[in-house]
Amino acid sequence: MRRLSEVVIETVDLGYTYMKGTPMARQALHGVNVAIRRGELVAIIGRTGSGKSTLIQHFNGLLRPDEGQIKVMGQDIWSKGVSLRDVRRRVGLVFQYPEHQLFEETVEADISFAPRSMGMTQVQVEEAVREAMRIVNLDYDSLRSRSPFDLSGGQKRRVAIAGVLAMGPEVLVLDEPTAGMDPRGREEVLQEVADLHEKHGYTVVLVSHSMEDVARYAQRLIVMDRGTVVMEGPPHEVFRHRDTLIGIGLGVPQVTDLVHELRGMGHPLPEDVVTLEQAMEVLVPLLAGWPNGHGQGKGQRHGHGCGHGEGQSQGQGQAQGSWDGERV
Repeated sequence: MRRLSEVVIETVDLGYTYMKGTPMARQALHGVNVAIRRGELVAIIGRTGSGKSTLIQHFNGLLRPDEGQIKVMGQDIWSKGVSLRDVRRRVGLVFQYPEHQLFEETVEADISFAPRSMGMTQVQVEEAVREAMRIVNLDYDSLRSRSPFDLSGGQKRRVAIAGVLAMGPEVLVLDEPTAGMDPRGREEVLQEVADLHEKHGYTVVLVSHSMEDVARYAQRLIVMDRGTVVMEGPPHEVFRHRDTLIGIGLGVPQVTDLVHELRGMGHPLPEDVVTLEQAMEVLVPLLAGWPNGHGQGKGQRHGHGCGHGEGQSQGQGQAQGSWDGERV
């Protein structure tokens, strides 16, 4: 497992108010303290209006806080002498529906726009475009001259991500990267995000409304409500607080809900099942221990000549385990 140590983004008592000083003023963030460590894949979750998008726009200086600090690589980005251009190169932000920001005639021209704006030479730009397209699995030779508007939904998203990667960021922040996509495109983009983290070593911050997606991919969750952080931790710990999450307008993965209902019926299942793979691992052996599929959930196998207390199925033994180790 990748060792997590250096804090690459940190907020200290961060606060922000839209239209401050006017009758329309609205406080979007208050007292926000978060730390993103190098090599993490962190997901920020919260209902609409909780402050997720406002928070990530502070990460590379698109918004300036009214209160507190935002530090990138240990440096307050709003202190004197700090180059916001350099900050935005190091922390790349991919907005929601990024394909709406595609505007050039060709894929190559679109991806090269940011590195050109940074003052790279022609050779550097071409190398950056080639590398960015390779990372997101877009074939340079066959796609470079095509219009980005002729591509599939998943390919358009990857072109937009490549445009950010071409700047050479150390941290990639994605705001709802699968919003509005069909299942196939959604899976393509999510796998791409996972590869960026696992294969290419990017630190990734993912904003999402999908509890299934963050349970499957994130190492840590930051839960926001009404402009501040109310909970954080690994998915299996955060999703144990089912009632709290429901109370703030969120929820838990469907398999977590299913296991919760089965536990309420008396079945000995762990409370930290958050992915389909984990659910299958504990439910299939349990079901296999039921005679004709209609057992009482006590885990006893029938027809094996077991004495009292010796007939526990594999399902019960596994179900009483914990998912505190590696995620599936």
